Amino acid sequence: MAPRPLIIDCDPGVDDAVALILAFAAPDLFDVLGVTTVAGNVNGALTARNACVIRDLCGRDDVKIYAGAERPLLAKPVEAGHFHGANGLGDLHFPAPRTSVEQESALAFLTRALAHAAPRSVDIAVTGPLTNIALLLRAAPNCAAAMARLVIMGGARSEGGNITASAEFNIYADPHAAAIVFASGLPIVALGLDATHQVRTNPTRMAKLAAIANPRARAAHDLLRFSAGVERHLAGRDGAPLHDPAVIAYLMAPHLFETVPAEIKVEAESTLTRGHTAVEFRVSAPRETQWAVRVDDEGVFALLMERLA
Repeated sequence: MAPRPLIIDCDPGVDDAVALILAFAAPDLFDVLGVTTVAGNVNGALTARNACVIRDLCGRDDVKIYAGAERPLLAKPVEAGHFHGANGLGDLHFPAPRTSVEQESALAFLTRALAHAAPRSVDIAVTGPLTNIALLLRAAPNCAAAMARLVIMGGARSEGGNITASAEFNIYADPHAAAIVFASGLPIVALGLDATHQVRTNPTRMAKLAAIANPRARAAHDLLRFSAGVERHLAGRDGAPLHDPAVIAYLMAPHLFETVPAEIKVEAESTLTRGHTAVEFRVSAPRETQWAVRVDDEGVFALLMERLA
């Protein structure tokens, strides 16, 4: 089977970086048309730089990177450097990237890549705020027809939030963009905290990852080590959740995830519940949106180990 066309929209970010490493390690599965970046975990200049750094680490000079939105549509910008480190890549120090982003913007690239693609032919992995995707839907709504699946890391239901009591960071960072995307009717798979908190590192898994002797695996190990330390310090929980790598794992092996049809609406106006995702399972008509409820965490880690080895 030929690799599926894939665009990755991200805000690296520790776990975004691991997601990129995993995606870049699967050229047999993914034809990565491009990587677009957005301000989120850290500012837009750093997320673009970090994507270039990970591309170099993985030896994927064939993949072009396009810088996107530097602020949310309407909301005040927020960042998560306290979770990802000042430069977004934890406490790791990588060489300066060999090449920079393309001069073409993320929006221009997305429009160009999708405008003439076959219907339902391109998967979109989104591991950051949804600003770039909302701008695309507003500027070039015809491009939606080319999207096969929009797999999003974002939202929370039973788990509560990780940036406020009721909101997950990616949705909180640009709630207006998220509201546009979830109301679009696109074929969406949403991997919220309800799913990603099920996939955590532990000492056994980290030891197995540390035993893989190549630069990609070492970087993934060190990024997850940093993330686990932050999770313990700030959230009082053991193990780093693999939020963004879960998106790539879903695209690789959807059978590892259980999803249910849902209607998802986003609170964009309230200061108290900004970014809350109202996930409604009681739907009478068929829904294009799926919400992940269970994950085979052993299967996800086995996939990660296999690809990084």
